[in-house]
Amino acid sequence: MAGMVHDEGSSSVTSSPLQMFSLMSLSPGIGSPYPLLREVSPEDRGLWLIRYLVGCANLVAAGSVEDANLYLEQISHLASPDGDAMQRIAAYFTEALADRILKGWPALHKALNSTKISLVSEEILVKRLFFELCPFLKLAYVITNQAILEAMEGEKMVHIIDLNSFEPAQWINLLQSLKARPEGPPHLRITGVNEQKEVLDQMAFRLTEEAEKLDIPFQFNPVVCKLENLDLESLRKTGEALAISSVLQLHTVLAADDETQRRTSPSASNSSNSSHRQRVLHMKQRTLGEWLQKEVVPLYCASPDSASASSPLSCNLSPKMGSFLTSLWGLSPKLMVITEQESNHNGATLMERYVDALYFYGSLFDCLESTVPRASVERQKVEKLLFGEEIKNIIASEGIQRKERHEKLEKWISRLELAGFGKVSLSYNGLLQAGMLLQSCGYDGYNLKEENGCFFLCWHDKPLFSVSAWRFKR
Repeated sequence: MAGMVHDEGSSSVTSSPLQMFSLMSLSPGIGSPYPLLREVSPEDRGLWLIRYLVGCANLVAAGSVEDANLYLEQISHLASPDGDAMQRIAAYFTEALADRILKGWPALHKALNSTKISLVSEEILVKRLFFELCPFLKLAYVITNQAILEAMEGEKMVHIIDLNSFEPAQWINLLQSLKARPEGPPHLRITGVNEQKEVLDQMAFRLTEEAEKLDIPFQFNPVVCKLENLDLESLRKTGEALAISSVLQLHTVLAADDETQRRTSPSASNSSNSSHRQRVLHMKQRTLGEWLQKEVVPLYCASPDSASASSPLSCNLSPKMGSFLTSLWGLSPKLMVITEQESNHNGATLMERYVDALYFYGSLFDCLESTVPRASVERQKVEKLLFGEEIKNIIASEGIQRKERHEKLEKWISRLELAGFGKVSLSYNGLLQAGMLLQSCGYDGYNLKEENGCFFLCWHDKPLFSVSAWRFKR
């Protein structure tokens, strides 16, 4: 997050408080003079906020609700959903921690949320705003479309299964590119999958309209269901060359595996929580830099918690995901392109997810801080209704309710190879087109990286999203 803010909409990313983790003690001490902190520089305020945020999360993880409440009180004097990037992210992370605490009293939590209304139109709007304000989805679509064009060269009947169908702009661009093919456009069928019928109705209208303008034979097949309930075999049709597109959606299937694990081995989960509480008690005197090195890295690699209690992280212990990927493989796709968040928000413990989420969403808040005025209503909607809800889901939810189970590309590679897929190197043309998009739109601070045939969409040097391509392999 931008730690030094000189005026509305300007920031210094290089002084981001999250980049200064190693300078801080983990425990700020209850009773710190927060009224005086209002007078300090945004940079110092950001450092104090991180102290409070991590200290509070440790207390929540350990079940120390009263002490956590004291931290929340101090954070409330410094955080703000319309302040600088650090103040904004603090507001949403503390809201997520508070929501997790309240879930300890299910009736109270239910009562406080009983009148909450989720509008489909609002969900569509906020996703579209993210598409407009940040280039990540645009880049993913450009790369995906280029890979599909290359894979489908010469094909006369093309079928695309869109596992997260909500943005017509992606396929409108593809229709225009197919029209320009030297051999002429193919007959195109797109199967759009979404839980909301309204979303698919809008997709069908926009794409059919565009196909008619371009005189391309086209059919849109809407499938209203959750991804984990999708009957893939019913989508099979002979004579078609199949491509599959999944943009920021495949990770949701992991929730079903977590729920299965919880039902079959509750003792492992209890043991994990107990050992984590003991570890929390010994963390508070370390600097945060030491904690990240000595606690987070081992948790990812070889701790008993992550090895035994966190089945979603183990490729061979994910039956639902394994079954879903095997079903995709069974459709014999010529190409499958997957875009996922490049972060580990599916860790075994709260603190694993919390720290990774701070880094990941800190960068996303930085993106908006650098390009969108603070008073922008559109920015506030994206931060609250998209980022804020994802943060809350990662931190406050467990089991089948925790859908935002982002994982890094290395785990997806293992899963997809186990399911029988072979990796396809994305072409230089895709990278070139994505780079031209960034340049033409003036997106400063955004970068693209290529590694082993996969692309990473970055904010400065931090990868935030990965794009990889796969094919059916016998």
